[in-house]
Amino acid sequence: MYKINNHIKLKMKKSILKILNVVAFSLVTLTLTNCGSEDPIIIVDPMSDVITRLNSGMMEGNLDESYTLNSSTIYSLTSSFIIESGVTLTIPAGTNIQAVNGGTSVYIAVLKGGKIDIQGTESSPVYMSSASGNSGDWGGLTICGDATTTAGIDAEAEVGGFIYGGTNDADDSGSINYLIIKGTGAQINADSQYNGVSLYAVGSGTSISNVAVIDGSDDGIEFFGGTVSATNLFLENNEDDSIDWTEGWNGTVNNAYISHTIAGFSTVFEGDKDNGNPKFNNITAISTVGGTGLQFKKESGATITGLSLTGYDVSIDMKDDGALTNVLIDGAVADPSLSYTNTAIVTAADFTWVNSSVSITTLPLQGTIAGKVTLDPSILYVLSSSYIVQAGGELVIPAGTKIQAESGGTDVYIAVLKGGKIDVQGTVDNPVVISSSSALGGDWGGLTICGDATTSAGVDAEAEVGGFIYGGANDTDNSGSIKYLVIKGTGAQINADSQYNGISLYAVGSGTIIENVSVINGSDDGVEFFGGTVSISNIYLENNEDDAVDWTEGWNGTVTNTYISHTVAGFSTAFEGDKDNGNPQFVNLTAISTVGGTGLQFKKTSGATITNIWLEGYDDNIDMKDGGALSNVQIDGADASTTADYKTGTKVDVSGWTWKSAGL
Repeated sequence: MYKINNHIKLKMKKSILKILNVVAFSLVTLTLTNCGSEDPIIIVDPMSDVITRLNSGMMEGNLDESYTLNSSTIYSLTSSFIIESGVTLTIPAGTNIQAVNGGTSVYIAVLKGGKIDIQGTESSPVYMSSASGNSGDWGGLTICGDATTTAGIDAEAEVGGFIYGGTNDADDSGSINYLIIKGTGAQINADSQYNGVSLYAVGSGTSISNVAVIDGSDDGIEFFGGTVSATNLFLENNEDDSIDWTEGWNGTVNNAYISHTIAGFSTVFEGDKDNGNPKFNNITAISTVGGTGLQFKKESGATITGLSLTGYDVSIDMKDDGALTNVLIDGAVADPSLSYTNTAIVTAADFTWVNSSVSITTLPLQGTIAGKVTLDPSILYVLSSSYIVQAGGELVIPAGTKIQAESGGTDVYIAVLKGGKIDVQGTVDNPVVISSSSALGGDWGGLTICGDATTSAGVDAEAEVGGFIYGGANDTDNSGSIKYLVIKGTGAQINADSQYNGISLYAVGSGTIIENVSVINGSDDGVEFFGGTVSISNIYLENNEDDAVDWTEGWNGTVTNTYISHTVAGFSTAFEGDKDNGNPQFVNLTAISTVGGTGLQFKKTSGATITNIWLEGYDDNIDMKDGGALSNVQIDGADASTTADYKTGTKVDVSGWTWKSAGL
């Protein structure tokens, strides 16, 4: 009986080269047997790096075996992702692919002989976009087929140098249904750009329906020869041509809605070169900025029925003086003197599934970040699971961005791993808000950042949350910048002894900037420092149910301007210091309770230096929990006292902190 390693996936479809590699390796291990018997152990080819990355939510490299994406994962497209001949990529309904803003190096391509199966639905379309959705961010989707094109057999595409074209007009490159693409059109050179969707000699066996291309720097969709048809296209603010074709394409487009609200685009249609006489049925195009409607170059043409053009300066442009008879509109030869402002058969209301630049409101947020991802402040992001910034990755959150965390407990959090960065760019008028919808303590897991600074836990210690690795020898380590951030409803329970905090800072270094931060309604600590050297200025902590500020493992940064409010009974402390004393500094501390409780608690040998203190309403101001020396705690130049009033300082004035309680 053969023995197969259960931890390795058997890949049935591999190249001859890989099979030979397996055989060669097997010959080297001829002496291996199974449990003393004469039965050989089968050597199984391990998963490819591309599959391994896909399993972790990253798309890059050449896919050489068929694969189905997971609709619950947000995939990060960090480079080119190429589906090779003989391979099918299946993309289920609701899948979200987020392209890094990498220009021409970031795209999806289906090679001749390969297939893509996009299974979106009206209620759950597939979404491909950069995080910001800005035109030119990435390269879009390219499909190469085996149908005829005037460019010939095995022609070379202007994008990627891919090979396309053959003699099979019924060629099948797969199926696309309910797909939204945004932010494409990266510039290749002075003459070429990527399109939203590029179709190179794609055959009529390919099914394309319900596709939206929004905010592209070049064409929305372009046909390079081939016979493929498309139904239900929504094309908005593509900066060159909404629909472009060349090389004798002779398919059909049924039902297209085209919108232009940005000046300077090229055309609604651009036909070029040989006339394959493609068909267009029910086309509505609306411009608020003038421009040209339908343009035909050289001998190109088309047969169009149900055309409605509104707002264009020029309806028909025969660019190279081609024959008007090449273009038939509603049964008659095209007439440039006509505006073709007819009653629209197709309207925007027919595309309720499209999250256009006008109607888009929410997007899911989950998965991993390996490159740089910038969120869009006009979108409400729903944090439905973990969102992890890996080493080398960076998450940029512009001013005014709102992230709604689902009430998923410990499964819902944002983490920046050691070597990763976060850049929260809130302002006093537009803070960044991360909160559950109810903002109740324990709803979700909060923000965790892991750095490379020193901690008494050692190098590459393991965090109690997520098992993340942290700690090193670089006290000036930089994990990014956080400005004007409001966090609500954190503190999900991990186990009997551990909970997430509002913000957990694991060995974060002094190169990290944190200022103007508010943590409200957390079931555990507001902010906790696990070693490190990071400092904070202007921090507001309200009704965090354990400690407002907690530190351990020798943290030795500085907090300037701390305001703590307790109005719910049963919390632990305003401060809790534990373990080794790194002597952190606190400048301007105000903590006020209306429900008694303990103010500042120091465990073991911990301590701090505090300047300008105001404690009000606590039953006990100072608690040396384990009998540590009061001299470890210096308050306004003297040893801490368990009998002092500590209402001698000046309160931190938060009347101007108008951002501190911002909500979703």
